[in-house]
Amino acid sequence: MKRSNRSITRMLKGISEGADHIYDELFPIVYENLRYIANRQLNKEFDNVTLSKTSLVHEVYLKLNDQNEIDFQNRSHFFAIASRCMRQILIDHARKKSAKKRGGDKKDITYLDGLMKIEHSAEQLIDLDSALNRLKDLNPRLVKVVECRYFGEMTIYDTANALGISERTVKRDWKKAKGWLYNELKNRFETKQGNKENVSLEQN
Repeated sequence: MKRSNRSITRMLKGISEGADHIYDELFPIVYENLRYIANRQLNKEFDNVTLSKTSLVHEVYLKLNDQNEIDFQNRSHFFAIASRCMRQILIDHARKKSAKKRGGDKKDITYLDGLMKIEHSAEQLIDLDSALNRLKDLNPRLVKVVECRYFGEMTIYDTANALGISERTVKRDWKKAKGWLYNELKNRFETKQGNKENVSLEQN
């Protein structure tokens, strides 16, 4: 059943009042709308696509919320949910691209490729997702900060409001998360390179 904008705005207010389970209810709604708008871009010429992750999320936000009832806190919580959705959408797309590459299919250019191309290849994005899952076991809040800052392109201020922490804590967590992920991905890359060298030696 399709939810009204007013209903979704009320759900966001519920989050600000401590009803965290609403995140799980809103996730599929936001996810489907983000995916729909991203797929809609496929009808446009790739070179003319200028919609960023931020503007994509803004478009969904304006579509789903009752503009007469929203406030800043609602907006911040929505962006946090959308950031998590963007992570899932990009990772799902990266896995599909990686599978096509292994299968020898010709690469097609899509709008989601445009969101990924400057930052990471499909394989690197999948590695990042795996590292984030490992980090979640150590510190879930750091993962939330990465989702907001990286996948949602949220500001320090928005991230702090969405997660209910100070801007200083966001800055500290963001720095800590980037350092941990750098070392994790560096070690993973070196392991992969080592495995390739071992295979090469065995073949010789």
